[in-house]
Amino acid sequence: MPRFIALLRAINVGGHTVKMDRLRQLFAELGFSNVETLIASGNVLFESAARSGPALEKKIAQHLEESLGYAVVTFIRSGAELAAVARHRPFPAAELAAEGSALYVAFLPRPPSAEAKRKLMALRSEGDDFHVRGREAFWLRHGKMSESAFSPARLEKTLGMPATLRNVTTVRKLASRCPAPPR
Repeated sequence: MPRFIALLRAINVGGHTVKMDRLRQLFAELGFSNVETLIASGNVLFESAARSGPALEKKIAQHLEESLGYAVVTFIRSGAELAAVARHRPFPAAELAAEGSALYVAFLPRPPSAEAKRKLMALRSEGDDFHVRGREAFWLRHGKMSESAFSPARLEKTLGMPATLRNVTTVRKLASRCPAPPR
């Protein structure tokens, strides 16, 4: 059965707290199997016979809102899609290895328009650099995120769509839990 990853936006912020065992239960209620979570920030791995990411996003988001009482924007990636994101190297290794640098991946519902990409690239600075590939935007931060004029909210506003960010280390851990399908 195909393995998927649900990346939930803001599941445990704004006064809302969902324990990971409860989150796993909510996914199991939808008929998914081998449900597991990674870090208490809305990363859920599961197996489903479904093939459509958008249909899964809608089904999960609806169930979470009905069960939790608030909207939870949901982004789905297949194991193969997440592995491709984890392998992608949007910046030179030296920049990634520089003292104080961190790489974040923003998961998006669809590829941004050319105009949205242009607006994002216009925000590059000494401390912030960006790269867009498909339904992901990569943010390389040199220094503390809290010291940047850029933020996840500004990313959403600039691209004109919701997003959820993960550190590339988390993305790689999630991808490592999704074995490649047999050939």
